[in-house]
Amino acid sequence: MMPDELLTTTRSVRKRLDLTRPVPMDVVRECLEIALQAPTGGNRQSWQWIVVTDPDLRKTIGDYYGRSLRAYMQSGASAGSLFQGDPVRAATQQRVSESSAYLGEHMGDVPVLLIGCIALPGGRLPEGNQAGLWGSLLPAAWSYMLAARARGLGTAWTTLHLAYESEIAELLGIPADVRQGVLVPTAYYTGDTFRPAPRRPLDDVLHLDRW
Repeated sequence: MMPDELLTTTRSVRKRLDLTRPVPMDVVRECLEIALQAPTGGNRQSWQWIVVTDPDLRKTIGDYYGRSLRAYMQSGASAGSLFQGDPVRAATQQRVSESSAYLGEHMGDVPVLLIGCIALPGGRLPEGNQAGLWGSLLPAAWSYMLAARARGLGTAWTTLHLAYESEIAELLGIPADVRQGVLVPTAYYTGDTFRPAPRRPLDDVLHLDRW
């Protein structure tokens, strides 16, 4: 797979995750080894990764995720509620909403749940802009997803579990000075491949020199 194809066809996979096929731990480790090459502020390398495969732990995390997903769907801010004035985008949003609901019901069944975390400098979240902190974790998580795609695995970028971050931290024994940033369900996918998704035209979001 050429780099451009990999970058444009790594999609959020929800309905097409194969919930019955085990994912070998050595494949997950390969993806994480690649993730560790991502940039990190000050070369701190302060990310931490929790790979959850235990069925009971996955079920509990899935229950928290499903509870958060249902609240999100009822909030009026979910994907399916957006762009109602644009029939084309509204239809896409509805499909996103339906697949999100499916994942919310089946998160606990996904063979591997990866939680990306970051150790806090000084043991607490910094005040003001936190881009530097999270920018040291999120590129690595995306690299993991790209590496997974290259190996025939599907993933999805999710954060709704963070509504129950403290409960999940207690469940998994995460220290108080470590915060969770992303939950990445990981499984083989059904079907053949993925296509680039429709996106807004570049010129709608591009600014040269000034806004």
